[in-house]
Amino acid sequence: MVSLRCAVGLCSSAQIGKRGIHGDSQAHAEGAGHDQDMSGVEVLAAIPCSFATELLEIRSKEPSLHVLLIAGNPGIAAFYKDCVEALYENLGGQASITAIGHISHSQKDCEHGRLFSLYEQIDHKVDFIEQELQHSEQPIVLVGHSIGAYIGLEVFKRLQNKIKFIVGLYPFLKMNKSSVTQSAIGYIARSSLLSKWASLFASFIGSLRPSITRGIVRRFLGPSWSVTAVDAACSHLLRYNTMRNVLFMAMTEFQKLTEEPDWTFIRAQEDKMAFLFGVDDHWGPLSHLEEISKHAPRVTLSVETEGHTHGYCCTEAGSVWVADYIANLIKNQMLLWNN
Repeated sequence: MVSLRCAVGLCSSAQIGKRGIHGDSQAHAEGAGHDQDMSGVEVLAAIPCSFATELLEIRSKEPSLHVLLIAGNPGIAAFYKDCVEALYENLGGQASITAIGHISHSQKDCEHGRLFSLYEQIDHKVDFIEQELQHSEQPIVLVGHSIGAYIGLEVFKRLQNKIKFIVGLYPFLKMNKSSVTQSAIGYIARSSLLSKWASLFASFIGSLRPSITRGIVRRFLGPSWSVTAVDAACSHLLRYNTMRNVLFMAMTEFQKLTEEPDWTFIRAQEDKMAFLFGVDDHWGPLSHLEEISKHAPRVTLSVETEGHTHGYCCTEAGSVWVADYIANLIKNQMLLWNN
């Protein structure tokens, strides 16, 4: 039977026998023990450690590889539950799948109000791989969604001897100056006052009766969203600490992504990369696909034309389609590796 769990507050075996991610923060997670949050997902409540880390995992008994899915922003692993399950099934149960969220994009404010930048989130993913997968004998495939694709590239750059392949889904690799949405988010994110007010409003919606909160989410955020996505929004996104970190991370993203991607690195590793773009996606417009093709022509590039959106993980159909795309890529790569 497939076991899908969300582990929070991981700590090193040297501390209490559970896995953990360490950093220079003095913040500690709260509580200990078990709780039940999302349907079908076991939640291990936070245990004292450096950084609480939310994961969705399906462990294969005899894995031939390990897929690490890096969330976009908001960095909530729970949004990827349907995709993780579908990917595991599409790979025939022969791969362990882990979806990793971002620090403090979580149900509980385990870091006591601390805000984390894009590069701190990158460091967090590097630490996770070095601590949790350092003894893994299986190839590691990175899958990054949106800004997670940029994070994945930076992780790959630092851990080239550990990463076998990287897939960017609807990648956000540089700013789109013509995007009104990006301009609006950037305006709010740059203002501490506006960010606080937006986060307070989100937390107010999240504090209402569950039926009212779910109704608001369905009406205004995602009338076509899956049950999984609505649950994740209600339990994680509509929290003050999450929204503050979403906006702070966005501010640091927008500052960094005014720069061009590292074309030298992408060209050097082009045989180990694939990107999936959407037809009408302001985060990753087709003009960016054309730039990649120009600078690194051997990168595997695809365009999704099935009508899914940048937030593919918020619908069951999008999650299943993308999982099938990833699985086919991995299967083709495994044939090359074996030859």
